[in-house]
Amino acid sequence: MPLRITLRQLEYFVAVGECGSIALAAEKVNVSSPSISSAISQLEAEFGLQLFIRRHAHGLSLTQGGARFMDLAREVLEKAGALNDLANDITGKVRGPLNIGCLVSFAQIVLPQLRRSFVDTYPEVEFHQFERDQQELFDALRSAKLDIALTYDLNVPPDLDFVPLIGLPPFALLHETHELAHLEAVSPAELSDYPMVLLDLPMSSDYFLSFFTALGITPMIAERTRDIAVMRSMVANGFGYGLANVRPITELAPDGRRLRFIPLTGPVRTLKLGLMMSEGAQNSRTVRAFIDHARAEITPLRAPGLQVQAKGVRRDF
Repeated sequence: MPLRITLRQLEYFVAVGECGSIALAAEKVNVSSPSISSAISQLEAEFGLQLFIRRHAHGLSLTQGGARFMDLAREVLEKAGALNDLANDITGKVRGPLNIGCLVSFAQIVLPQLRRSFVDTYPEVEFHQFERDQQELFDALRSAKLDIALTYDLNVPPDLDFVPLIGLPPFALLHETHELAHLEAVSPAELSDYPMVLLDLPMSSDYFLSFFTALGITPMIAERTRDIAVMRSMVANGFGYGLANVRPITELAPDGRRLRFIPLTGPVRTLKLGLMMSEGAQNSRTVRAFIDHARAEITPLRAPGLQVQAKGVRRDF
């Protein structure tokens, strides 16, 4: 007797298994909670197997059989994805699901425009985006939850590939009436006498603080935040200076106050903005299409949502 299950049901089941909650799984795959519940019930009825233990206070936990079932369900979904890639190669089409990650510090600036132009070009692609910090991007790429990620070359591990696009040197953000706001460039040593609003994301904070440790000095960290928009608004309201590599087109903070963006001098490393992926990801025609699209849209002369310095920029990577 043939099985009456769908790949979509398996996708929903795996999402619940990973999230431990129907509500979180529904948010992850962008469907309603009843649709998720129905898919799980249909799978359990079809196989005569209880997949989850339902605990009202603690969500859902996989049964022992459910855990084994999920391992195989992941393999089935991976094989189905390979079939889609094969079909795309045979037909020459770019289509199917594409899960794109983006570093949270610039996801709101770069990714929306890049996504818009890509899906307009390839309307058959099911584009899903995820904003994560650097370590979360590493983990999601390794577990195949993401196909590719837009991020910096910050501590990229050897088991992941990185395709550089443009260099983004660091700069200081200052309130427009700050004592240093008139400078054309500023050094970490000059900033160290003033309070700092640190963008406190994994790896990013170490990168920014390294500018000071290289000089044997300690910055005055007055505030910490994991949200770059919050950092910009705090700086614009005089709570300290900030450091960043992404300069948006507007010089206004999210609350409408004006900022000054001043290049940093001294022992500071320029980060490369690029695409990170697991080995073999470029075997997918859809992934290759996104890489080519990103290369065309993000260049030293222009980039979605960013001010780039055309003069004097070398693209030697």
